[in-house]
Amino acid sequence: MLDIKFIRENSKKVKEACKKKQVVVDIDQLIKIDEKRRKELKQLEDIRAEKNKTTKLIPNIKDKQGKDKLISEMKEIDKRGDELEESLKELDKEFQDLMYQIPNCCFEDVPVGENEKQNVIIREESKKTKFPFKPKDYLEIAEKLDLIDIKRASKVSGSRFGYFKREATLIEFALINLAFDVLVKEGFVPVIPPVLIKPEAMKGMGYIDTEKDKAERYFLEKDNLYLVGTSEQSIGLMHKDEILNEKELPKRYVAFSTCFREEAGSYGKDTKGILRVHQFDKVEMFSFAKPEDSKKEHQFLLSLEEKLIQMLEIPYRVVQICSGDLSGPSAATYDIETWFPGQNKYRETHSASNCTDFQSRRLKIRYRRDKDKKIGFVHTLNGTAFAIGRTFIAIIENYQQKDGSIKVPKALQEYLGFKIIK
Repeated sequence: MLDIKFIRENSKKVKEACKKKQVVVDIDQLIKIDEKRRKELKQLEDIRAEKNKTTKLIPNIKDKQGKDKLISEMKEIDKRGDELEESLKELDKEFQDLMYQIPNCCFEDVPVGENEKQNVIIREESKKTKFPFKPKDYLEIAEKLDLIDIKRASKVSGSRFGYFKREATLIEFALINLAFDVLVKEGFVPVIPPVLIKPEAMKGMGYIDTEKDKAERYFLEKDNLYLVGTSEQSIGLMHKDEILNEKELPKRYVAFSTCFREEAGSYGKDTKGILRVHQFDKVEMFSFAKPEDSKKEHQFLLSLEEKLIQMLEIPYRVVQICSGDLSGPSAATYDIETWFPGQNKYRETHSASNCTDFQSRRLKIRYRRDKDKKIGFVHTLNGTAFAIGRTFIAIIENYQQKDGSIKVPKALQEYLGFKIIK
């Protein structure tokens, strides 16, 4: 959520930010409601002050006629106060509804564009994997080796689910161990978070502000809980309503969780296999940082993502996401797209976002400065360590052998009792 004071003073900038993100919000109407709301709130405060003053006077008035007159005036004041309170309830609701529709403002260096086609490739790292044979798609290899079973999963759960089996299961745990070993040494606190969170919590993180957002989420109506689409959605809530000390920052966490997404609007798109599924496992980084340090922290998270994919020795490229493809809370996002030779294309495997104080303002996560003891909002950032399913696809396709076997990346071999899957 943006600061209403910032919106009042920078309405043109906020309108432009909404336009860049292709979000339609009536900023002028918001400012009108805010003005009316503040005016009525002042009137209500004046009425309450007058009421308190009159209440103190009444016991000291001996004249019955004068006392009755004041009591009658008090009733009128109460009536006016009640009317203002009802009006303010309606104004507050309309105000909050509009405020929650406004996305975070993009940083100035974010490329302006409508969709993923306008994302900007920053650099490509390492040469694409070459084979002396035509590389196969991961699913063909995995099904032949009985590593992924989508046919049986469809009988149990329907489409967009899969069983990880045999060495695939062990590879998952090896990836988790590798990520945790690297990130704990970097000062990240390991966490396994809840995967069910309250609606107000999900709203606080900025992931159900629009109908499009809600369509991506699994909601358990009976329990009034959302299933997380990524562990950042529960990690970011850990310090809700808290004031952190400056010396604690940056406060970094690495979390493992199962994630759930409806994948609404993706019908007919990557329906076969495990690339785009309803349930997947993920290791996620999250950081609470000082505002002046958040851009540097963003680059740090990106560097760790690159370090992890480099350890697997898989070709990748870094992409800066354009304004129209950014999520509502993000001011800037970088993706890592990994080379999938069996599909002859790069696919997103990692993402790192700087959400500035957009989430912390909603969640009231603040920090106290050491120097002057002033309190301000922290900046929140998140980054993928490993999206397990997509990383496993990248391993299969880049390490496949002519005979249908799969070599295991050296970085994972120390966690496993094998060097090849056959």
